[in-house]
Amino acid sequence: MNLSNKQNKHLKSLAHRLKPVILLGKNGLTQGVLTEIDQALEHHELIKVKIATDDREMKQLIIDAIIRETKAINITKIGHIILLFRQSKGKKIDLPRE
Repeated sequence: MNLSNKQNKHLKSLAHRLKPVILLGKNGLTQGVLTEIDQALEHHELIKVKIATDDREMKQLIIDAIIRETKAINITKIGHIILLFRQSKGKKIDLPRE
């Protein structure tokens, strides 16, 4: 699913009030964490994930793995926080037309 610029802006505006629902710590990305991210995306569609590492390469590898495994879209990355979106069957978030 590709999002238009207008849809990206809409999702970013919705995300301002959100707090990170998943916090990746020292243990990094485990299967349990991936399951939690997957469930959070199914329930909320739009989530923030905080990745607590200062290593940029490791952070990017973790982001790539999350996107690959959950089939989510990375809307933006600011510091240690990434914003992920995956539309569920219920389509809880109405996206503007392209």
